[in-house]
Amino acid sequence: MDININDIKNGMTIIMDGNLCNIVEFQHVKPGKGPAFVRIKLKNLRTGSVVENTYNTNIKVTKAHIDKVHAQYLYSSGDNYVFMNNTSYEQIEINSSVLGDAVNFIKEGLEIDIDSYEGEIIGITLPEKVEYEVIETEPAVKGNTATNASKDAKIETGYIVKVPLFINQGEKIIISTKDGKYSSRA
Repeated sequence: MDININDIKNGMTIIMDGNLCNIVEFQHVKPGKGPAFVRIKLKNLRTGSVVENTYNTNIKVTKAHIDKVHAQYLYSSGDNYVFMNNTSYEQIEINSSVLGDAVNFIKEGLEIDIDSYEGEIIGITLPEKVEYEVIETEPAVKGNTATNASKDAKIETGYIVKVPLFINQGEKIIISTKDGKYSSRA
């Protein structure tokens, strides 16, 4: 479906220059002289590369229809992660190269959406915030109450996240999957 470039939104998936891309951010620019243009930061969903380009406001882009399948993470086998389709109960294997940074946040039983375009799996959509257990961190030091002081903590997936000093090993914390940062205690 072709749409005018003025009708794009952040997060929309489009076909740009023959590539399947996600719009990270865009900006309409109306300079004092000359015609208006659109500056777009695009993430190529096949290669993972991010580019920023400018386009005339009179061009059309093709909106890509992304199919989402609700699934649950089961286990990993080498570089492949195995998910179960929650409707058909069929198992779907996805290579870690397709998942990218999402592998840092995948834990057993996590409910996600598998995104595909014309039958090709292009990635997954994680919940915005997920609860994890801290499996390794330094004990809190009494008297160390500097403002915004933080320490490293390893969560159950192996990912290292900065947490406040009062978080201890064995505690449950909430992490934002968008930026990988500590959000709150569970």
